Amino acid sequence: MKLQQLRYVWEVSRHNLNVSATAQRLYTSQPGISKQIRLLEGELGIEIFARSGKHLTRVTPAGQTVIDLAGQVLHLVNNIKQVAQEHNDENQGSLTLATTHTQARYVLPEIIKQFGERYPGISLHMHQGNPRQIAQMVCDGQADIAICTEALTQFNDLAALPWYRWNRSVLVPKGHPLCDEEHLTLEALAKYPLVTYTSGFTGSAQLAENFLAKGLEPNVVLTAADADVIKTYVRLGLGVGIVAHMAAEATDTDLVAIDARHLFDYSVTRIALRRGAYLRKYMYDFIERMAPHLTRERVDAVMQNTRQDAQLLEDIELPVR
Repeated sequence: MKLQQLRYVWEVSRHNLNVSATAQRLYTSQPGISKQIRLLEGELGIEIFARSGKHLTRVTPAGQTVIDLAGQVLHLVNNIKQVAQEHNDENQGSLTLATTHTQARYVLPEIIKQFGERYPGISLHMHQGNPRQIAQMVCDGQADIAICTEALTQFNDLAALPWYRWNRSVLVPKGHPLCDEEHLTLEALAKYPLVTYTSGFTGSAQLAENFLAKGLEPNVVLTAADADVIKTYVRLGLGVGIVAHMAAEATDTDLVAIDARHLFDYSVTRIALRRGAYLRKYMYDFIERMAPHLTRERVDAVMQNTRQDAQLLEDIELPVR
């Protein structure tokens, strides 16, 4: 059994059983991957993948167990590499973040700038996606840190740590009737078409729950994954925008931001790490630059515990953005 064979079965499973795509990803040949998988299956005496002709059609039950164990082996190998790099030069390496547009655009820039100045030898990479994609990237080892509001606590392989609380602002063009409301209500807001985040993004589920709790059905006419797109359609008059408070910028001089914190429950943005991952010193530093309350000791405590983060960090009062 070779480590390369385990990598091949792991990667094929992650590329929807597409051997050609896997070969492109690994810069190798399709026949070479197929041959190594066959050799591994022959050695183990089981089929990892069921086939129809030359095509892989599904993962067998025994194959799924092999793939899961192969993933664990590959993660441990990566940890060994990280240990070696840490001892060779703690200021050289890479850090890959997986996050949403809102975090990448409105929250992370200054943190990344400061980190880059402190660690010029660390190459930073950022992947964007929806919350479930972001979480899966860290589970699969494609990213080191996941940052978003939804989904992270639903993955058992991840340790989710609370970063900050946030709420929402309502965006309207200047002169809109809502600008004259002395005290904005959900009833007033429900009278207008709404433009807000796509389901699964940036507290969208929580927003809907607040309307339903009042017996109201919001008229959502358009959803988008990021606040900049929402602002565009508010400017076009399509509807009233509801965005994360930090996305309502002073530079949006053609729009009026109405504080909506009294209308909606606060949401919590979290940082997630894969349990069992080896964190290098600069990774701990990056996390603490984001969230000073997430010290190395607290991060390790959550990483080593299977309980929910709230139970271990319940004494912390989260900052508000």
